[in-house]
Parts: sequence; structure tokens; C-alpha cells
Amino acid sequence: MAKASNSIGLRDEAKVKSWIIGISVAIPLAVAVLLFMPAKITSLGDWVYFLPHLNAVVNTAASLALVLGLVFIKQKKYTLHGATMTVAFVLGAIFLVSYVIYHSAAESTSFGGEGWIRPVYYFLLITHIILAAVALFPILFAYYYGYTDQRDKHRKVVKFAYPIWLYVSVTGVVVYLMISPYYIH
Repeated sequence: MAKASNSIGLRDEAKVKSWIIGISVAIPLAVAVLLFMPAKITSLGDWVYFLPHLNAVVNTAASLALVLGLVFIKQKKYTLHGATMTVAFVLGAIFLVSYVIYHSAAESTSFGGEGWIRPVYYFLLITHIILAAVALFPILFAYYYGYTDQRDKHRKVVKFAYPIWLYVSVTGVVVYLMISPYYIH
């Protein structure tokens, strides 16, 4: 990660932690509201139907960045590790904005698969949703600790954050590939 001053005051760190907790609660709540709101925002137009395809590309790129980040940290290439993790973080933010825009304007697509693939799809979807809802908390802490060069704290959080983040990123692409034949637009 890019190094920031390691001399962050306790008061400043408490503020950052409060923000991380607030964001980690607010974003999943906002997404849930968008998914279940009775009326969608129709004024955005048909261009929003391109966003699931963009999201799949963004998630694929984020997954690759996460894997590269792991490779670089194993090789002790800290600068490259920080760069690739920052890329994954930025891609995650882009995905989140795009996802929110899409789900505020478009109805959710129903999966049309039958047979053995149906429970596989729903298992992946449900685990993806649950882990995506809780992923932000450890990801934000991992990024913060890495950015501020608090390596011990970073390592402890990454043990949870990284596998969750990678799983959510990869299953997002898999779920997209499984449901994409059923998109209306």
C-alpha cells in the first residue's frame, strides 16, 4: 500500500474507525432499500441496462487485481502489492456506484435455469449477497491499515478480508455469467 504517516493520532484513528463502521452499515442498507423499493427511477433511461455487463468486466478486473496483489505480497513487492490493491479498491468503488445506479432504475432479473443448475445458482447468489453485505467492514479496515502502514493490524484483518473480497468478486462474475442469458435488454 502507499504509505501514509504512521503517526496518526488516536483521536484521528477513532474518527476513521467511526467512518468505516458507518459506511459499512450505511451502504448495505442503502443497497437493500434500492433492491426492494416499490418504484424504480425511470428517468435514467435505457443506458442503465448496459451496467450489469460493465459490472462483470469491473469485477473480473478487480478479481485479477486481488490475485496479483496476493502474488506481489508473497514476493515481498510491497509497492506493487499496494498498487494492485488500490486498483482493486477503486474498481470495487466503481462497481458499487454502477450497481446502485442499475438497481435504482431496473427491476431485478429472474434466473430462468432449471434442474441441477438452479440450486447451484442460488447457493452462489445467496452466499455472494451475504458476504458482500459484510465484506465492506473488513475490506475498509484492511485498506486503511495497509495505507497507514500498520502492518500487524493489516495482516490480522486481511486474513478475513481477502478471502471474502475475492469470493465476492469472483462469484459476482459467475452469477452474472449464469443470469446474463435472462436479461431482458
